[in-house]
Amino acid sequence: MAVRVKICGVTRVEDAVAACEFGADLIGLNFFRPSPRSVELKTARVIAQAVAARGAALVGVFVDAPRPKIEQIRQALKLDLLQFHGNEDEPALSGWPLPVIRAWRVPAGAVLDWSERPKADYVLLDHYDRKLFGGTGHALPNLMLLGFDLGTTIISGGLRPHSVRAAAALKPWAVDVASGVESAPGVKDHDKLKEFIANAKSA
Repeated sequence: MAVRVKICGVTRVEDAVAACEFGADLIGLNFFRPSPRSVELKTARVIAQAVAARGAALVGVFVDAPRPKIEQIRQALKLDLLQFHGNEDEPALSGWPLPVIRAWRVPAGAVLDWSERPKADYVLLDHYDRKLFGGTGHALPNLMLLGFDLGTTIISGGLRPHSVRAAAALKPWAVDVASGVESAPGVKDHDKLKEFIANAKSA
């Protein structure tokens, strides 16, 4: 089976539609207000309808958000997965009626200790940045991941159309991109979207 592709930080319905038509499997909506890729609930509803009509899964991305707020958005949009990208503890990740993705932000130069892998249905590996929660544009070295079973891992951080094939060849559960297919923060470049998805799927 080809690797799944997650397009994250979608803020416009036309970008969600294009991503789905090009073969994206998951669409990520960011609800962290300080992010340039955050989306308001009104817009998110329209995107959610477009994504559902095209058979892709919808992921809600949260950073240290109150549980009632997450639940409200989950129900309103009929989310398929939750992604936690902040400093949430284990209780914050548990008890949800849908799969959970936990971001594992790895500092540059660090040695990956798999025993420290967060407990979640899926783990999203991303580059650590002191100021940013994702969308850093910095990649993790593929060599860091050699030899690991990545069957429940999402590779993220700095992927671009020309580099995603190598990441997908490591056989993760999915690859994830936000800034690597944009013309501006939150605005997806449709040519880059198409190339990224095609390259990932052909690995």
